[in-house]
Amino acid sequence: MGTAEKLNTSAKSHLPFIEIMDCTLRDGEQTSGVSFLPHEKLVIARMLLRDLNVDRIEVASARVSEGEKEAVKMICRYANQIGMVDRVEVLGFVDGGQSVDWISDCGGHVINLLAKGSERHCREQLHKTVDEHIDDILTTVRYANEKGMTVNLYLEDWSNGMKDSPKYVYRLMDALTSLQGKTEGGSIKRFMLPDTLGILNPLQVIEYMRKMRKHYPGVHFDFHAHNDYDLAVSNSLAAVLSGCKGLHVTVNGLGERCGNAPLSSVQVILKDQFQAKTSIREDKLNAISRMVEGYSGIAVAPNQPVIGENVFTQVAGVHADGDSKGGLYMNQLVPERFGRKREYALGKNSGKANILRNLEELGLELTPEQTRLVTERITELGDRKEVVTPEDLPFIISDVLKHNTQDNKVKLISYMVSTAYGLKPGANVKVEINGQQYEASATGDGQYDAFVKALRYIYKKYLGRTFPLLANYAVSIPPGGRTDALVQTVITWQEDGKIIRTRGLDADQTEAAIKATFKMLNIIEEKLEKKN
Repeated sequence: MGTAEKLNTSAKSHLPFIEIMDCTLRDGEQTSGVSFLPHEKLVIARMLLRDLNVDRIEVASARVSEGEKEAVKMICRYANQIGMVDRVEVLGFVDGGQSVDWISDCGGHVINLLAKGSERHCREQLHKTVDEHIDDILTTVRYANEKGMTVNLYLEDWSNGMKDSPKYVYRLMDALTSLQGKTEGGSIKRFMLPDTLGILNPLQVIEYMRKMRKHYPGVHFDFHAHNDYDLAVSNSLAAVLSGCKGLHVTVNGLGERCGNAPLSSVQVILKDQFQAKTSIREDKLNAISRMVEGYSGIAVAPNQPVIGENVFTQVAGVHADGDSKGGLYMNQLVPERFGRKREYALGKNSGKANILRNLEELGLELTPEQTRLVTERITELGDRKEVVTPEDLPFIISDVLKHNTQDNKVKLISYMVSTAYGLKPGANVKVEINGQQYEASATGDGQYDAFVKALRYIYKKYLGRTFPLLANYAVSIPPGGRTDALVQTVITWQEDGKIIRTRGLDADQTEAAIKATFKMLNIIEEKLEKKN
């Protein structure tokens, strides 16, 4: 059995409950351009605690601003009302008790104290020895304990500390875990190990985390991953496999530089790949993602696992066909699990199966011939790189089925419209009317105007008939459409004192207008045929 198999087998049989701490309101706010208003922080915190059931939330850094203080007060007040204030945490600093007082004034009960986890940070940023830094930390911890506050300790830059100065890390940990003579950590409840610069790979995480667990077997360790090498999720899982009891995440993977480990991805991999238990309510993951996306202004990639717009959309027709025959192209990540539903894309690769699934969703039933016509139309739009959504489908069906061109008396054989700088737009048109083909050219004030003038010329010269008068011309996106794949052109005509209103649907405005025009001409031909 290989190493990976051993780890996986061990994980399935021994993996404990994993605490999840969401850092969106603190670390996530370090994303470039992201700043949450106090009421936005409160709304997000409420959803994280009440709806998503996250074990802990880190909501701010102490002493940042008065606005930040007001936000923390609001969150703590709310959390206290629902009995969850001990799940609200604030980052604090080794600053002689100022952070402790700031958090206490806000009504907070938990401080996440930021200490230096690498000798280089201690020496070059603080200009202190490890013993001096330990003394400062102990002073702050004791003060926080006196104020009735729970202390968790961050070892900032721990990953570099383990790589370059492990003796420093162990010296620091030896002193801090012996507080009050208790090897469990004493007055420090959790030790939180950040890969601050996102430099680790999973094998290194396993090595370093196992060393920490071996040296300090009774300590609760959290792991805090950054995504600089796109390994935040993998590293988080490696930490859990090595005995880590808590993970830090953010909604949508927000965070400084490349971000943090995304909550949704960490959750589903823990559950599906390693059968780990968490408190997360998965059906709320999409809702919190959309809320944070809106408040942060940072769009979620459409192919982001679990929460991306397109991740539950089947594109290939063969996949839709397989889904209808026993769910052949489905995995454990079913959309209903996350409060979503599967969609079947409409385009040149979708095929009949995708269209049938969308028709079923709409409660529509077409004949095989009607389905073929609709499929051809969608494929045509796909070849033009247009994205057709399920919301567009009813309009396409209506357009295709109401105006099947096979029996039309007036048919467009070919046309070309052009425009050039300094010249009027022109149109060359070839049509078939009652089996006879005609050609004409014209210029006009626009491409469609030139097209209509060419038609007028054909009707006047070759048929000796007047052309209907264009009374009104309106362009819009079909109601309910989510994309710009389709343009709807509605044209009103006057013919012998009567009004004829026709509609064209296409990705191109001029093409839509031309389709509306030929629908009108065929209506007139049908009336003439009935009279004769």
